[in-house]
Amino acid sequence: MPIRNRFAQMQEDITAWRRYLHQHPELLYDVHETAAFVVERLKEFGVDEITPGIGKTGVVAVIKGKSDTKGRVIGLRADMDALPIHEASGVDYASTVPGKMHACGHDGHTAILLGAAHYLAETRNFDGTVVLIFQPAEEGGAGGKAMCEDGLMDRWGIQEVYGLHNMPGLPVGAFATRVGPLLASADEFEIVVTGKGGHAAAPHEAVDTTLVGAQIVVALQSVVARNINPVHRVVLTVGTFATDSNASNVIAHQVRMKGTVRTLDPEGRGLAEARIREIAEHTAKAYGAEAEVIWTEGYPVTVNSAEQTGYALEAARAVSGQVDGEAAPVMPAEDFSFMLQERPGAYIFLGNGEGPMCHHPAYIFEDDAIPFGCSWFAELVERRMPLGAG
Repeated sequence: MPIRNRFAQMQEDITAWRRYLHQHPELLYDVHETAAFVVERLKEFGVDEITPGIGKTGVVAVIKGKSDTKGRVIGLRADMDALPIHEASGVDYASTVPGKMHACGHDGHTAILLGAAHYLAETRNFDGTVVLIFQPAEEGGAGGKAMCEDGLMDRWGIQEVYGLHNMPGLPVGAFATRVGPLLASADEFEIVVTGKGGHAAAPHEAVDTTLVGAQIVVALQSVVARNINPVHRVVLTVGTFATDSNASNVIAHQVRMKGTVRTLDPEGRGLAEARIREIAEHTAKAYGAEAEVIWTEGYPVTVNSAEQTGYALEAARAVSGQVDGEAAPVMPAEDFSFMLQERPGAYIFLGNGEGPMCHHPAYIFEDDAIPFGCSWFAELVERRMPLGAG
């Protein structure tokens, strides 16, 4: 089956919404104008209930089907926030806000869910309730967690939850997902090495923190190479290294380095943290210095439940002839994972065609993907909550 005709008819309007949002990007929880735009559209559609301010600036809306014989409630989620990137896409609807850009396609996700909401409110060809979740602060702010902490799942009785994300490199309109881990956890660490500063010409009178820090960076590579089971995926990267001096004839008193750890299983996540602490502290001690490790726990692994992934794939196959149900997991992180920790559900990738990857200043969301995303949400709802099923 192709995309639904209704979404082909609506594509011009949905594209206009998407491009308006693209021109007016907002960051993290400061998505007040975006949320207001969403609320206005939802009012126009005639949804049954709209509640703003969930998870600070998130929006939750409810659409009831023609019947409700089983009491089933499904949540559909889209993220709304942009990134602190100066746009270089060259499109005529580029960001009007310097230093802010929808470089990850959240404008497209929001527009797709709005399009699906319009259709579902118009037709109501399902037995049950749909809860629409428009989330702030996916890009590092844990807005998904904030919405859950505000009682999202219990307050609206959500039983299952689904979301999508565009994927550059995947053909437009194609879908890809898998059962189990799909995206990695993302934790951050900072290591502060303190030694004894001194003159570069008298290293024997100092404790050289640059040397110590360099040894720690090298030793940390053994965590993945020698401590993690080779069949498990773990990425450990030291991204910054800075001394408290910028002079060539000074041995720095202190060095700071920051990095990230990405894993696909909780065991690897815990082991990586323990080994980073041990390596940093003991390596520093061996050179007469001290190391403090500051660990910041980030997004957990995004884990698709088996049954719900099956429903997601069924809907995808009804919409597109290009569906990969055994996609390889990837190492970026996604805070939809917090919602999947509270309820079974599935996350799926929607093809965005060739072009720069997400988070690139030249990234462009492919508007031709919109009808596929809208159709997937609608198909999922109507298949999961069919009318007259008894």
